[in-house]
Amino acid sequence: MTLDDRLYRLLPAIYRQRDEELGGPAGGPLFALLGVIAEQAGVVEQDIAQLYENWFIETCEDWVVPYIGDLVGYTPVSDGVEPAGSAAEQRLRERCVIPRREVANTIANRRRKGTLAVLEALAKETAGWPARAVEVFKLLGWTQPVNSVRLNRGRTLDLRDNRMLELLGGPFERAAHTVNVNGFNIPSVDLFVWRLNSYPVTRTQASCIDNQPNCYTFSILGNNAPLYNNPRPDPRRDHVADELEVPVPIRREIFEVRGKSGKPEANPEIYGPGKSILVAVGEPEKLRVFTAQEVIPADLTHWRYSPPYGKIAIDPHLGRIAFHAEEASDVWVWYRYGFSAAMGGGEYKRRLSQHADAVVIQVGRDAQGNVVQFDSLGDALREAGKHRHAVVEIVDSRLYEESIRIVLPAESSLQIRAANHRRPVIQIPDRRTGRDSLRVDISADSRFILDGLLISGRSVLVTGHGTENHRPDVIIRDCTLVPGWMIDIHCKATDADQPSLELRDTSARIRIERSILGSIEVTQNELTSDPVPVCISDSIVDATSDGMDAISSEKGCGIAYTLLTIARSTVIGHVHVHQIELAENCIFHGAMTVARRQTGCMRFCYVPPGSRTPRRYECEPDKALGELASALGHPPDDQENEAEKLRVVPHFNATHYGSPVYCQLALDCAPEITAGADDESEMGAFHDLFQPQRAANLRQRIQEYVPSSAAVSIIYAS
Repeated sequence: MTLDDRLYRLLPAIYRQRDEELGGPAGGPLFALLGVIAEQAGVVEQDIAQLYENWFIETCEDWVVPYIGDLVGYTPVSDGVEPAGSAAEQRLRERCVIPRREVANTIANRRRKGTLAVLEALAKETAGWPARAVEVFKLLGWTQPVNSVRLNRGRTLDLRDNRMLELLGGPFERAAHTVNVNGFNIPSVDLFVWRLNSYPVTRTQASCIDNQPNCYTFSILGNNAPLYNNPRPDPRRDHVADELEVPVPIRREIFEVRGKSGKPEANPEIYGPGKSILVAVGEPEKLRVFTAQEVIPADLTHWRYSPPYGKIAIDPHLGRIAFHAEEASDVWVWYRYGFSAAMGGGEYKRRLSQHADAVVIQVGRDAQGNVVQFDSLGDALREAGKHRHAVVEIVDSRLYEESIRIVLPAESSLQIRAANHRRPVIQIPDRRTGRDSLRVDISADSRFILDGLLISGRSVLVTGHGTENHRPDVIIRDCTLVPGWMIDIHCKATDADQPSLELRDTSARIRIERSILGSIEVTQNELTSDPVPVCISDSIVDATSDGMDAISSEKGCGIAYTLLTIARSTVIGHVHVHQIELAENCIFHGAMTVARRQTGCMRFCYVPPGSRTPRRYECEPDKALGELASALGHPPDDQENEAEKLRVVPHFNATHYGSPVYCQLALDCAPEITAGADDESEMGAFHDLFQPQRAANLRQRIQEYVPSSAAVSIIYAS
């Protein structure tokens, strides 16, 4: 029995018998009629059931949240911006402007009005940012009476105390300050917020440094990467956050504690199973895990420290490990890194999808180190080749060093994906005798998907044709194709002039979503084929330098024969394309050249001066120059023009992949960029974080929960 025949089953048997005589065992016209009615009845039943759920803030639909908020006197922040984008984008934005969690806790927060803890709760509930509130007057230097000393107040600086010196200017400092009569408000509070998130990497190999067999980096790419804390907030509602409860880089000083023997060892709150850091050696099925007592915190800047046999040295500031010369072997690590958003390959929750008839083939090892189905990616791909629709799912986060060649027949599909909360690394072997790639040959109506992977060592090469009405599809989703193939210890690309994605003589439709990749190189015959459709959204395309080509034809050969659609993305490098259909809410940090300017549109983007593009709408710096001329009442001179152009140039905290603040807009970036999108969010790849709206919402809420004499300053700690 199915849902559609429930009304039909309620009929007397005589009517059902006569209906079956008219239509056979599958049912006649009466069966079909009641099936349609039952389907609509099901819709009504679901709506009635949801009406009950809508009475509660925890289970209600998104559109009900502001109505429940109105019942408790919650007033949403009005930014005066008309809804823009698709319905899904509008819902995402509304969740940031009207957070469900804050509405749920409105009454409880009002009861704690005027406390430090409520400010931290507001930051988490309204903006999603962990925070620490600091009362400024406690850091004010003053002469205390001898008979009533307050040890919790700020004290004079001790130049021999490295821990105290390391915390200067931050949210956890304890040094006393002198009063600033001009701008210092004694009742004021500094609210430090963290915008970077802490993401895990579990049970993966460490990278051995060349020519130093006992020296390793936590990052599989071999670069220095600060290790981040796994924040575990205190459940007490009156508790003010400390350093281990927010996502911060782990300092050397806090990582080191004195054990029972008086010797330095790793902090057990940071190091250990289920904590922020863990190191093991041996075969996958039989690992030897180092305990906190066997770890020596050290400064490994120049690799000068060599630990004794049986112990290891860890530098959390640089993400480095040192072993005794006779003990290094296969090294496995668990750690956390910092980044702005869940973008590229990473161990975060993703929405997985697949063909209805697909066969799922698993690769890798489980938590105990046992092989689940296949241990080699190549073996799994050979098995997948026996099926028309297949999914190769990698269930662990380890390194796979394999050369891959895939041939997809017509009307078939293959998806290589990471399991949820996993980040496998595929490294194409560096063979000096030839140029290897992850090569995919596709055919008409075939589909190839990469999902949740980190790929290094070489590029992804796509080739093959379909017909005009039967184009193949290539989807790169939640992946990282390392810009410049590999990076060195200082996060600089080793092959900066090499592309991450090559499209060679193909008619495939290319779609890139929430990914990080290097340059895109297109080789296409313009006389015998149509432009290659390339659609990019919520991604970073990094040519490793503003002066290099991010999207182009073969090096030095000019314009890529592509039809580009790009939204909410950051592009570092020159863009040379045949045609742009639509570009919106993007940052192009390099000159653009579009061959066909008669069609297409660019809106709410930053486009460097001197670029050749289709028509623009509300783009920078054109808009800023127009507003300057309007304010002056006459066209600005050359000097004023240049100054205004420089003012609105996007500034990033870092442009090298591997840095925690990679492609994050700097605090001194012009508001035309940080709030220049069509919905007043920031331009670029982190548009959907809606950080301007979060900050505005937080400021509005703070005014409701602090005394009138107090001033709260929001300070971005990351």
